[in-house]
Amino acid sequence: MDEKITIIDEYLQKCQKIIQTIGAQKTEIQKAAGWFAESILAGRVVHVFGSGHSRIMVEEMWPRYGSFPGFNPIVELSLTYHNSVVGANGQRQAMFLENVSGLAERILRNFGLSEKDCAFIVSSSGTNIVPVEMAELFQQKKIKVVALITKEHSARSTSKRADGKKLSDFADIILDSGAPVGDSMIYIEGLETPVSPGSTAGGIMVVNSIKAEVARLLTAAGQPPKVLTAASVIGAAKAAAIFEAAYDEHAHRMAEVYKNAGKD
Repeated sequence: MDEKITIIDEYLQKCQKIIQTIGAQKTEIQKAAGWFAESILAGRVVHVFGSGHSRIMVEEMWPRYGSFPGFNPIVELSLTYHNSVVGANGQRQAMFLENVSGLAERILRNFGLSEKDCAFIVSSSGTNIVPVEMAELFQQKKIKVVALITKEHSARSTSKRADGKKLSDFADIILDSGAPVGDSMIYIEGLETPVSPGSTAGGIMVVNSIKAEVARLLTAAGQPPKVLTAASVIGAAKAAAIFEAAYDEHAHRMAEVYKNAGKD
């Protein structure tokens, strides 16, 4: 006799569907990874940005175990610091600020951008002003933009911009997290609103699929990346040496980005 399908089973089954959605985007993921590898091989970086919970995907790209230099994680605390929830530095302020026009320009003013760079912008709805303007500004600088959105959710969401444009309008490649409209995937009897989002699960899989392909391309090009690796895998001494070397490489790449800040 089959066991009763539980709420946990239902969530995991929906995650399996997300995996299928991501698998169907293999060509687009490979293309994005190719662009990112070109930027890294040119001594430049891939600028990664997300507001709100999309910060999770930014930090998943770099720096963490299994990741490597070549990415500039742009994490604005005013847009992503959710621990307080309410009060000073609370969620209300963050949700307000991510729809303030002009903030994206102020953030990017800190960096000297190059056409050799790439940008990876994450926003589930693709409708908040700061990530949309971020992508728009990158494209104005002739920088290729890869967007990670939730396509069904974005299509049903209203842009906060007066012109109605969304993140997908300023992206050269659009990737889909595979989550449903509204993000949350589980309806419970007696509870009106759904729980358990899917965009983070899907987004993390997209990020790490890209990361794996970039690592393969860098290695094939004779420049294997310095991958942050646990001591339990390669020993304490080697792990420490790689961490230092990887952080140094990141500093050197960012030094190139910072030194031309404000220059056209």
